[in-house]
Amino acid sequence: MVVVIGAGLVGLCIAYELSKRGAEVRVLEAAEPASAASWAGAGMLAPDTEEMPSAAMRALCAYGLTLYPSFVEELRAESGLDVRLRLDGILSLAFTDEEANRAAARVAALNDEGIAARWLDRTQTIALEPAVSGAVLGASFVEREGHVDNRRLGWALRAACERRGVRIESGCGASAVETDARRVRGVRTKDGFLSASTVINAAGAWAGELAGIPQSALVAVRPVKGQMLALAMPRRLVQRIVWFPGGYVVPRQDGRLLVGATVEDTGFDVRVTAHGVKWLLDGALDALPALRDLAVTETWAGLRPGSIDGLPFIGFGALAGYAVATGHYRNGILLAPATARLLADLIEERAPAVDPSAFSPLRMHSQRPGNAAAKAAT
Repeated sequence: MVVVIGAGLVGLCIAYELSKRGAEVRVLEAAEPASAASWAGAGMLAPDTEEMPSAAMRALCAYGLTLYPSFVEELRAESGLDVRLRLDGILSLAFTDEEANRAAARVAALNDEGIAARWLDRTQTIALEPAVSGAVLGASFVEREGHVDNRRLGWALRAACERRGVRIESGCGASAVETDARRVRGVRTKDGFLSASTVINAAGAWAGELAGIPQSALVAVRPVKGQMLALAMPRRLVQRIVWFPGGYVVPRQDGRLLVGATVEDTGFDVRVTAHGVKWLLDGALDALPALRDLAVTETWAGLRPGSIDGLPFIGFGALAGYAVATGHYRNGILLAPATARLLADLIEERAPAVDPSAFSPLRMHSQRPGNAAAKAAT
């Protein structure tokens, strides 16, 4: 039995992948599946537009993007739901000479790596997205990136998991891992004890709060708040993701235009604030003044799971049978399928497609990564 704690997109992807490989899987969720950061995000798939903290992270994110087209088609077949994947490029605006020079240099570096990206001048930028301010100097355009509707993705994953026999228990409250001197024994919830050979902590921003984990196996994850809002957008006013200094907009097929996102270290506070909404609107209206008369239809906030070094924790640590999959920060949606593949490979002692050593939970401790914990979990 494998127990996954946390039914966000990462946890559900892990459960789905393991169930495909023949494992018996149960998922425990304190609230509702895919209702925290998985619900609050913008669904961005941007391994090259985002600035990654290391080459290892870039490689993992690039791998994650390559998985998405076949992943969503598989989910459509399993669940009957279209998660609205769009890989039509991301535009990043420059309004100052410094921003333009930095963006042009970034395009050149991506081209050197064989990645399709272009520098667009003012005329080309406005031709591509007419809602952009005439003050723009130009923009970088990364062609293979895009977004997915993360809320629909959550519904599809839940349906696919249930179809494959994964038992998802929502509203089960706080869970506590039970261990002996060397390995996990299972998980205790308000409904009793559940024995498990492997426990996977995919609790997102709450992963560092999981009860029962010994000090040697703890991972340092902190919540990073992000506020967002949605505007009611006329059809095709904005056609693709547009980044601007300090934020971005993401068009949805349902007529919403998402505007995000703040980055705030405020603990587990998920209030939407006047200052946060103003900050988002100021940035968006400066970059795209055509949005000024649109109605605000929704506001929300979520908590990203952040780590000290900006890298996720994926794999086994010091406690046999206990794995973690958290700390993805702004890239949890992009990395959900890749994380599931990597972790399933580690459980089965297969060689993963991407070297997972940089993401080992042991990197924050004195122990060096090894295979003992993974072998004990099989």
